[in-house]
This record gives sequence, C-alpha cells and structure tokens, in this order.
Amino acid sequence: MTNPTTRTHYAICPLCEATCGLAITTRGREVTDIRGDAEDVFSHGYICPKAYALKELDADPDRLRTPMIRRGDEWQAATWDDAFAEIDRRLPPLREQYGRDAVAVYLGNPNVHDLALQLYNSVPVRMLRTRNIYSASTLDQMPKQVAAGYMFGTMLSIPIPDVDNTDYLLILGANPLVSNGSLMTAPDMRGRLRALKARGGTFVVVDPRRTRTAAEASEHHFIRPGTDALFLFALVHTLFAENLAQPGRLAEHLNGMATIAELAQDFAPETVAATCGIPAATIRRLARELAGAPRAAVYGRIGTCTQEFGTLASWLVDVLNALTGNLDREGGVMFPLAPAGQRNASGTPGRGKGMRPSQSASRVRGLPHVFGELPTATLADEILTPGAGQVRALLTIAGNPLLSAPNAARLAEAFGQLDFMVSLDGYLNETTRYAHVILPPPTPLERSHYDLAFTQLAVRNAARYAPAVFPRDPAQLDEWTILLRLAGIIAGQGSHADLDALDDMVAMQTAEQAVQSPAAPLAGNDPQEVLAAVAPRRGPERLLDILLRAGPYGDGFGARPNGLTLATLEATPHGIDLGPLQPRIPAVLRTPSGQVELAPAPIVADVPRLRASMQRTRREFVLIGRRDLRSNNSWMHNLPALVKGPDPCTLLLHPTDADRLGLADGARARITSAVGSVEAPVQVTDTIMPGVVSLPHGWGHGQADTRMAVAAAHAGANVNRLVSDAEVEPLSGNAIQNAVPVTVAAAE
Repeated sequence: MTNPTTRTHYAICPLCEATCGLAITTRGREVTDIRGDAEDVFSHGYICPKAYALKELDADPDRLRTPMIRRGDEWQAATWDDAFAEIDRRLPPLREQYGRDAVAVYLGNPNVHDLALQLYNSVPVRMLRTRNIYSASTLDQMPKQVAAGYMFGTMLSIPIPDVDNTDYLLILGANPLVSNGSLMTAPDMRGRLRALKARGGTFVVVDPRRTRTAAEASEHHFIRPGTDALFLFALVHTLFAENLAQPGRLAEHLNGMATIAELAQDFAPETVAATCGIPAATIRRLARELAGAPRAAVYGRIGTCTQEFGTLASWLVDVLNALTGNLDREGGVMFPLAPAGQRNASGTPGRGKGMRPSQSASRVRGLPHVFGELPTATLADEILTPGAGQVRALLTIAGNPLLSAPNAARLAEAFGQLDFMVSLDGYLNETTRYAHVILPPPTPLERSHYDLAFTQLAVRNAARYAPAVFPRDPAQLDEWTILLRLAGIIAGQGSHADLDALDDMVAMQTAEQAVQSPAAPLAGNDPQEVLAAVAPRRGPERLLDILLRAGPYGDGFGARPNGLTLATLEATPHGIDLGPLQPRIPAVLRTPSGQVELAPAPIVADVPRLRASMQRTRREFVLIGRRDLRSNNSWMHNLPALVKGPDPCTLLLHPTDADRLGLADGARARITSAVGSVEAPVQVTDTIMPGVVSLPHGWGHGQADTRMAVAAAHAGANVNRLVSDAEVEPLSGNAIQNAVPVTVAAAE
C-alpha cells in the first residue's frame, strides 16, 4: 500500500468577513496543518483561531452527510431522491392550496460566505414568488444598508475606512480586533491599528464596554447603549457651531447640507451629555480633533445598527465623514471597487434609481419591506396569525434563527406549528429540529470559494479564488445542485428536473445582465457568445467567470486582453492585488439626483423620535451583546478548538452593580426581560459600564432532540430569549437587540 500524498492547498477562510488566505496541508483526505498564507496578497499570512477549526468542521462526526426525513418524532437517513420526492409530495400542494405567500424563506449569515449559495439561492427564492423573505440582515446590519441606499443609491455602497492611511479613527459599537472588521473586510486589525498609532495617529473607541479594541485604543469612552445617534448628532452640531464643517471638494456633490445644519441645532453637546453619558467638553474636543486631523474616518458597526435608532446612527456616521471632507478620500472612508458583482460599478455611472421608501409592508404588523425582505422579528407573527397569506411552510438556507432572532421562545412555538419545513443545513440544530427534511451541504473544504460580498467591503481591492481542497464525496450533492433541484420542484418540474437546463437558464440570465446596460463593457454583445466563451464551465464557476470578465477589471471577453478572468485567478493561487482604494465620487453614486443625499426625507422624518428619547426615564439595567474571537455563528460551538478554555457565555457585570445585587464572580444570575428569562454565570469586571450587562449571542444549545454533542456540553444561555420581537427599528425593520431593558437577580 502506498503512503498518501502530502500536499499544500491555498484556500480562503470562509468563517468570517476577514477572508484570510490559508495554506492547508493534507495527507490523503486528512488535514494535517492550517496556517496563514504568507504570500496571500490581502491577508499576508494572518489568521485567527477560527481558521484551524476548519479541520474539525470537515471531520465533525455530528455533521450530517446524508439527507434526513422526519417521520413523527423520528429522524431517518434518506437518499437524495427520497428527500426531494418528499419535498415534491408536500410543498407544491401547500402552495396550491394556500397561495405562494404561504411559503417563507429564511437566509442565514453563511449565505454571504459561500460562493454557491450567493449565486444560486435566489433561484428557488425567485421561483417561489413569495413576499415572505427573511434573513440575518434584519438582525444585524439592515440599518447600515438602508442609510447607504438613501445616501449613495445602493445597499452595499458602504464607505469603508481607509484604515491603513488614516491619521484619526473614531470607532463606535464595533470591536474589530475580535471581528477583524464587520462591513469592513480587514484581516489583522490589531496590526493595522497598531500601525496607525505607530505612525503617530490616534484611534478612539466609544463603547459601553472596554473591548479588546478599546483596550488598544488611544482613548476609550463609555456610552450608554442606544444613544450613539445622540452623540453623533452632538458632533455634527459642534462642527456647524464652530465653523468646522468643511467638506472641501465634496461640496458640489452634496445635497442637503443646510438641512443637516438645521437638524443639528437641537443636539448641542450640553443637551445630549446627560443621556449618552459622555461629558459635553469631551464631545466638543472629539469633534475638533475629527475636523482637525489631516485624514480621519468614523466607523460604526453592529452596536450602532442593532438599536432603536440604528438607521439614524448609521446615517450620521457618514454625515460626519462628509462634513469633515473625509468621504471618498485617501485616509478617510472610501468605496471599494470589487472585481465582480458590485451594483455601483454597473449601469450608468453617477446616477440611478436610488432607494425609495417601501410601498409594501408585512401582513400582520405593517412592518417595512426593505430590499425585498421583511423583518425577521415578524416571522413568528406571520406563522401564528391565521388568515389569507399565513405562512404554513418554511425553507431555511444555512441559518439558525432560533439562536439569532428575537423572542426565540415564541419563534420556536411558531416553528412547531408549521405544516412543512425544509432546511439546507449541515447540522441537526435548534432550528432544523423543526424541519421535516434536512438537506446537508458539502463541507467548506469540499467547495470552491470566492468572496463576492466581502470584496465590496474590503480595505484594499483584490481578487482571490480557491478551488476545493478535497473532492466532494460522490454521495454528496453540491449546494448549487441542491438549490436547482428545489427550484425544479417549485417550478412544477418534479424532483427529477433537468438540472443542466436550469443551470443554463441561470447562466443565460447572468449573461443577459452583463450585456444589457449601455454603459457595460459588454454592451450589445450576444449573450449566447458570452456563454460560449465560458464553456465548458458549469455551476458557480461559469457564473463567476462571466461576472469577473464583465467587471471593472475584466477582459471584456477580448476587449481588454490583459483583463481579469477566472482562469487568471486559477493560475494565481495567492490572488491578485488590484491596488488601494481610489476616490469614486461621483461615478459611484446611483441616486436620482447624482449627488450624495445628506438629508433623505425618510431619515429626516425620524429625527423627532430621537429628540424625544432624551426625555425618557433611565432603566436600571440594559443588556448588550458581544462577540468572541472564537465564535461567529452558533454552529461553531460544536468544534472543540473553538469552545475550549474558560466559559465565554457569561454575564458581564460591573463591580458596583455586583456589590449592590450581592452577586460574586462565578455566581449564577437570572436575567429577565419583558419576554423571557435566562440564567448565566456572572463575570464581575470593570470593563463594562455601570448599569449595563452583556451576554454573547449564538448560545443556548442542549435541547434533547439536537445532535451537536460538543455544543450541548457548552450550552450557554440564549440571549435572544430576552430580546422582544414586538418592536423593530422603523426605517429598516432591524431587530432591536441592543439596550434591552432587563432586571438582574441571583438565580434561585
């Protein structure tokens, strides 16, 4: 018997937004080592602890490898044909009897970390023609997308801090030393921020907790959760009051500056200081420093999004960047130019349809339909409330909303009443235990990877493609094939639809979009010729090749012979550096006016609500979430490498609060909100602001009918049993998971 061959494969980590390049050593079908790829053009050898867990994820004995069908309370392994036959038997009759809106779809966070899911999940979703589309976006980032849509014209026109060149960085509600950037793809943020300080720069963190990022900062200021918009408006007020609002070259591209000046009058630092907990003198000093820095950037993330004023806070971040002249400039915040799939790099430069207020709403509560989605916070309403359009079936794609969505207990009740549920997922977890059919995907090491989403949010332009490390098990199906088989069933073609024909349809649509715009590099080309040029590729690689070749760096199918193609990337395993971010205004804009809309009417109309919030009585305790470097999604808790060590699911409590409540370090506390209670061990620490407590998200494992043994042994508390689904941020529909009023007491 010959010894297995040892090989090194170059891959891209798909576990978080940092997209670090990996060098993976294998012997046969076994991973023997995972290191950072020192030659990767973007991450330069950096990795975090999550990357090595890819080995455990690939070999996890709890990971499903065959489809599962639930018969009553019993799960049975099934063939793929049997699984799809069961779906074909049960799903179409429900749609026929109750209508297309009777089927809902939930898209989880891993969809944006997976090339096949990004390119193909829309196929069955479009064929369903249901208005009941939900995703993780309304749990963590929709306010930023709404603000970007109104200001710049598309939902991913999000200005990214040029962190490698800035002199002054103001961070709110973000912990990039743990996240490596969120809506800011930036591996090795510790190294980048230390380099900022080493070159004489400053970075300031405003956060209710002294995070790992705050501990490295030039200075940190506690802020009361949920008051970021007040603090930001006070900075804006100071800029106008002290004649520091100087947008420079941007002035001719800004619409609404006078309106901003008028709105800011009511938010003087002295007016907001008592509410947000930051002294007026400090606010004024920070505004002056921001305006006076040669190059500066303001960055806000999940803590600014998951609150009742999430859209206002997200909007004000970029209002500040614009007013100080730091929007679209080196060292400020800039718009990446991704190689493929970026809406603000297609169509007519400098002008577009922009974002308009939603003209439709959810059936039960009238919540906004934004970017084709309804708020996940109202999914339980749509299932539990009888009447025309009631949701009776659910398709979940790579998501675990019972650990990520608000009022988890009520959502579990709703899932238990569904007539039929299908989950594309690798685990029998807290959500999929309610499914009737589970369709498992390959492991991340069995599929190719290209980051379509995160190249649009990266601190430097680059293109990288990684083929699968291991061949797919012949008994397994590719994700895109699973999605096409679902689409065939929905289209009425049965469980044995012609997948090649469906894939050709998807490819033709992609080719048609590539040639339809008069400003596109392929304008006027025959889509059939485009498809012929990428033959014999199939699946995600065919679509990716079209997008790359039609993109801003692409070869234009011969028009630019030295341009980018998938073949070029396949021959360049460490990626291609496409250079630093460059100014893109006005070409990047897709607003009807062709200008940056500083004062969009729907956002301006929400300002009085913010103003009124300063009159409220302060709560004794408010709850915030947090993230751990070893954790990103709930399924990671089944990997020993990521749960070893001290229990990360603790309740952070300030010493003065602990003394008053009689709670010592390690004692168990009961945390109660308007919708539920959980228990967690106490961690007494002065890193949390008095009156604020913190639990991490994604925990709450251990149900008897799941199959995640490691996670069950590290169950933790589900923070979303405390978050209400009764209220959402009004402009975006985002769940309000920050500044949740709670009481804290010793557990009985």
